Amino acid sequence: MSVPSPVRQYNKLNLTRSGRLLTITFNRPELLNAVNLEMLEELAEVFTYAAADPDSDVVVLTGAGRAFSAGGDLEHIAGNAARPEQFEYEARLAKRIVFSMLDLEKPLICRLNGHAVGLGATLALMCDVIFAADTAKIGDPHVALGLVAGDGGAAIWPQRIGFGRAKEYLLTGELLTAAKAQEIGLINHCVAASELDAAVSAFCERMLNGATKAIRWTKVLINLELKRIVHSVLDTGLAYEGLSAHSADHREGVRALQEKRKPVFGQQDIPGKDTPRQGD
Repeated sequence: MSVPSPVRQYNKLNLTRSGRLLTITFNRPELLNAVNLEMLEELAEVFTYAAADPDSDVVVLTGAGRAFSAGGDLEHIAGNAARPEQFEYEARLAKRIVFSMLDLEKPLICRLNGHAVGLGATLALMCDVIFAADTAKIGDPHVALGLVAGDGGAAIWPQRIGFGRAKEYLLTGELLTAAKAQEIGLINHCVAASELDAAVSAFCERMLNGATKAIRWTKVLINLELKRIVHSVLDTGLAYEGLSAHSADHREGVRALQEKRKPVFGQQDIPGKDTPRQGD
């Protein structure tokens, strides 16, 4: 029997392997696993690594500490608001992350140990099966920062809960409890926090004891349509998010978050808002 190879080491992600189960853990617990540039770069590579790992058949994605991921790191977001040219590079990283998750043939199980917000929610929802602690919340409040939900939310939310509900939650940025998310089909399972590990382990064991090729190729078939949809939406979504990153509303959203107050949004950036139509 061959000896399993050591798992790759990252700075902002922690990889462990138990038997043929590979676990990827966001590892910035002191900042609620908020995503900065270094973590983005690592996420753009880690699922490709997981796909090629010969010593695993199932992958779990989770967070260290009390959160899954709080989304974008505030300091990082504020820096991008001051340097919008950086967005082009990060848009390419976002595409690599999303498509490497969808291209991963191995079952990808989300262990939602705590809140998943913004990009954190997108990363959770791109997984195949989601188990959440009943203390967790999930939502995509891009709009609360004056940003378009363009990094995958507009693609994946409608596929999970339909257009009507997706519009409601993406246009308001409302956070949902895990119980509500399960009720509307956004996630698969909401369990007591004390039972989360057992529930995830039981499902992973079921996958590991199943017919590996049949499971993988069934996932491939299901993801064909999902990838088509994401391909049709993601470029445009990232372009719109890039435009909104240049807006006064986004700068106000960042300032308000830094100052811990409610943002006061205006509409001065909407071209032609006060321009009379021809013939008026």
